[in-house]
Amino acid sequence: MAQNLVLEDDAANAEADALAALCNNGYLRITDSGDVVLAELLFNSTAFAAAAAGVLTANGITAEDSAISTGVAAKVKAYQSDGTTLLWTGTVGTSDSDLILNSTSISEGATVSVTSLVHTVTKAP
Repeated sequence: MAQNLVLEDDAANAEADALAALCNNGYLRITDSGDVVLAELLFNSTAFAAAAAGVLTANGITAEDSAISTGVAAKVKAYQSDGTTLLWTGTVGTSDSDLILNSTSISEGATVSVTSLVHTVTKAP
């Protein structure tokens, strides 16, 4: 039997807002394709604005003053405030990715700032 569950906006927003709450005071770790951590940034105490039509847009994210390693950013991993509970993994790029940076080339010791972070709860299969 086919799976055809379709969420309406209220349900998608509730799902997205529950995920957003788990990110409050949490961490974003930017890694290369081999999972080497390049930078670690912090979510604010309210990580995301309220969802609209299932879309979460991150509030300001504290920049990393001194990148941990040099490499090409490929993935972003979101952790709860305990720093160990992985919530999700997403893509990194300069456009058309979950996490948008000015450049995916990160140098050890450099400042790393996020341009935007957006997550959409899938409403239909």
